[in-house]
Amino acid sequence: MADRRDSDFALDAGRIKQRLTERAEIAFLDIREQGQYVEGHPFLAVPLAYSRLERDVAPLVPRRATPLVLLDNDDGLAERAARRLRGLGYERLHKVAGGAAGWAAAGFTLFQGVNVPSKTFGELVEQAFATPHVTAEELRRKRLAGEALLHLDGRPLEEFQRMTVPGALCCPNAEIGHRLAALTREPALPIVVSCAGRTRSIIGAQSLIALGVPNPVYALENGTQGWQLAGLELEHGAARSYPAALSAAQLAESRRRAADAIRRYRLPLVDAATFEVWAQDPERTLYCFDVRDAADYATGHHPAARHAPGGQLVQATDHWVAVRGARCLLFDDTGLRAATTALWLRAMGHEVYIFDPAIGTASWTTTVPMPPQGGTPALPRAAAGEIDSLLAAGGALIDLRASQSFRRRHILGARWSIRPRLVPQNFPTLGIETSKPLVLTAQAHELAPLAAVDLREGGCRDIRFLPADEAAWLAAGLTLTEGLEPADAEAIDRVFFVHDRHEGNRAAMRAYLDWEVGLIGQLDAQERAVFDLDLARPR
Repeated sequence: MADRRDSDFALDAGRIKQRLTERAEIAFLDIREQGQYVEGHPFLAVPLAYSRLERDVAPLVPRRATPLVLLDNDDGLAERAARRLRGLGYERLHKVAGGAAGWAAAGFTLFQGVNVPSKTFGELVEQAFATPHVTAEELRRKRLAGEALLHLDGRPLEEFQRMTVPGALCCPNAEIGHRLAALTREPALPIVVSCAGRTRSIIGAQSLIALGVPNPVYALENGTQGWQLAGLELEHGAARSYPAALSAAQLAESRRRAADAIRRYRLPLVDAATFEVWAQDPERTLYCFDVRDAADYATGHHPAARHAPGGQLVQATDHWVAVRGARCLLFDDTGLRAATTALWLRAMGHEVYIFDPAIGTASWTTTVPMPPQGGTPALPRAAAGEIDSLLAAGGALIDLRASQSFRRRHILGARWSIRPRLVPQNFPTLGIETSKPLVLTAQAHELAPLAAVDLREGGCRDIRFLPADEAAWLAAGLTLTEGLEPADAEAIDRVFFVHDRHEGNRAAMRAYLDWEVGLIGQLDAQERAVFDLDLARPR
C-alpha cells in the first residue's frame, strides 16, 4: 500500500490532543529514538523507537483496530513506520502533521525526560496529600542519635544495588504493604521510604498511609540525590532485601489489608466469567498484568498476564500501557499489591480492575488469545573471520549497537548507524553498495533483521548478521579500535538529559530535581484533567 500523506493520515496537533482526553481508545506513539524522545515529547506520547517497532508494538498495542497516532520529526519516518505496522495488521494509522515541531507550533509543550506522566503524578500526590517527608540531614541526625526506624528503598533490587542510602533495605513499592508484617510488628516504629529521586519515595510512603498503617511514615526528600547533595556518601553493591517468603499469618494479614483497601477505595473486582467476556471483546483493549514480584510470578501465574511489578507499573506506566481508554486487569494472590497499584493507576486516569483474589489462584486459566509478536526472518550468519576480506572486497559492516558502545570499541572499518538512518541517501556515507555484501552487528540480535527490512527496501540483497561478541572478534584476529564517532548530534539513541546525575555530578542532580518539581507547572488544563486524585481518597 502506498504511503498516505493526505489529511486522513496527517492530523493536526489540536485534533490529536483533544482525542487523547476523550474516553475512546487511542494510542500515541513517539517513534523517534530515545535520545530524541527525551529531549522533548508530548505529555501522553509513549516511547516506541522505530529501531524496535515490530518487536515491541504488540504488547503495547495488542488490538490491531486501535487508532494509532505516530510522532516523528516530519522526516518521513512516520510513513515508513506506517508501512511496517500495516504489514502487522494495524488498520487505523495517523501521524502528527508537522511532527514534533508541529506539536510545538500549535502552542503545546514538549516535555523533557522519561515517564513524565508518572513523575508528574508523584508531584501531584505530594501536593494533594501533603506527604510527610524527612530531609537527608534530618535522617542522618536520627541515625546518629540512635533513633530506631525502618528505612525502605522502594526501587527494584537492580537499582538498589547500584546505589542506595546506607542502611536502607530494598523493598519495591508494591511489596511494602504486602511484606510489612514481616518487616516490623512495632506500630510506633517510624518508616522512611526512599528512591533515587522523588516519585517512588512519595508513592511508597503515601501507599502505606493510604493503607492506614499506624506507623509514622515519611518520604526521604529527593532520595539518593538529596543524600549526595547534603554531602553524604552512598552505599554501592548492597544486597539487603525483604523477606523472600511470608508465613501463613503474614499472608492472611496481607489479604485482610487488601480487603479493607478494596472496600474503602471502592476498587472494582472482576470475576472469571467477566474476564472471559472482556478478553473476547473485539471493541476494547484489555491489558493483563501480574503485579507481584519476580519470584512470586515465577512460581506460577495466569497465562494471559504479563509480569509488571506494581511499583514499576505506577512509576513507568508508559512502558506497559500505550492505549488510552483501555481496560487494565491486575492479578495478585492476596490482592494487596494489586490494590495499591490500582489505587494509583485509577487516579492517573486509567481504567483499572482487580481479578478477584477471593477466587483463588487455582482459577488462573484462560481462553484469552495472546497477541502475536512482530518479527522478521533471521539473517544468515557471518563469521568473524571473514569480515576483513569482505571489507577489502567492498562490502560494508554496519554497527547497530548503542552509539556509546561503538565509541568505546568497534571493529576497524565498521560504520555506526541506527535503523531510522538506513535509507538510500545515506548509503554512500555508510559505505553501502547495494550490489555488495552487507553485514550488520547488533547487541540485541532481533534488531538486525528489523533494520534489514529497510535496507532491502533500499535495494540491498546480501545482508548477513555478525553477533556482537568482542571476545569472538578478537579471537578471530579482528582489530578493534575506538573513536569519537558518532558525534553527539548524530547519537540520537543517547540520553543526554542530566545523564550523569548518578555519577556524582551535582549540577545534574539539581537540574533533575528541579525538573521533577517543575513538571506540574508545565501542565495545561487538558493535561491536568487526565488525573483524578479524588479516586485515591477513601469513599
